Amino acid sequence: MPSVIALDAMGSDRAPKPEVEGAIQAARQYGTKVLLIGPEATVSAELARHRAASRLPLEVVHASEVITMHDKAAQAVRAKRDSTMRVGLRLVREGRAAGFVTAGNTGAAMATAKMVLGALPGVDRPALAAVFPTAPGTAAILLDVGANVDCKPHNLEQFAVMGDVYFRSMFGTREPRIGLLSIGEEESKGNELTRESFQLLRRLPLNFVGNVEGRDLFNGHVDVIVADGFVGNVALKISEGVAGLVRHALKESLKATITRQVGYLLSRSAFSDFKKRIDHTEYGGAPLLGLKGACIITHGSSNANAIKNAVRVAAEFAQRGINEAIERGLDIGHPKLAVAEVAQTH
Repeated sequence: MPSVIALDAMGSDRAPKPEVEGAIQAARQYGTKVLLIGPEATVSAELARHRAASRLPLEVVHASEVITMHDKAAQAVRAKRDSTMRVGLRLVREGRAAGFVTAGNTGAAMATAKMVLGALPGVDRPALAAVFPTAPGTAAILLDVGANVDCKPHNLEQFAVMGDVYFRSMFGTREPRIGLLSIGEEESKGNELTRESFQLLRRLPLNFVGNVEGRDLFNGHVDVIVADGFVGNVALKISEGVAGLVRHALKESLKATITRQVGYLLSRSAFSDFKKRIDHTEYGGAPLLGLKGACIITHGSSNANAIKNAVRVAAEFAQRGINEAIERGLDIGHPKLAVAEVAQTH
């Protein structure tokens, strides 16, 4: 049976329009039932603008409060007890939804998810994992990309195990290549955090290839890149900015002359494939790994396509039992690693 996914209908910058349109696309394309969480009158009014919505597995679940991008996460989580995030995550905890998707305040989403769902045993801090396209046409993931600004070496150790499990589960690679993001490939390069983390990661029963640099996000030489949330978020935002620049520059260049315009028309399919390949909305959102439930966080600027794919990722995450696999990977005595035991020594 298709999964049931709870969607924060009020999270994005232009809510609830992208959420409703994305939910309609996900329900139509994947057969997923989407529970749209938000003020009933507001969400229902947006749904009513789409005639096809009444024939699709969509349902509005009322939540009277919204956590905005301007709210301070810690205060909002405590004060807004009927927020769209809290209501949606409660549906996951109660088993009424297989996963939750939001384009809202990342800090608030993480804090609410930890409070409502709780962390898996052996996980000190959940991590956001973002997917990157690579030159060979494969994918790589980077974690953490913003959930934890300040990290300890044992946090990165746990990120490596969770990233390994997630990549194997989603992409089918038996021994993903794990790299530690630093300023040079040599073991001695980096700051105190990366140097200490290197020593921990090299002892893991994973395919750790050592330090990698920023360019390795895209060249296909590594599958999982581990970083603290500050560095990871900067890398993510720079990458998205460069992708936007490439799309814009290419579009402007193709308009420059009649000859180029004719060439574009003749090669439109190839250019369309190129645009899709570097479009972050095709990869959905970033899963918050290490929770007792599927929670996907996507951009506040998300369009309908991004929402649709985030719903898909949430459904796949739940159906493939990724949380259960991560828990086994972190469990003491499991061949992957007794991370919980190692973390206690720090």
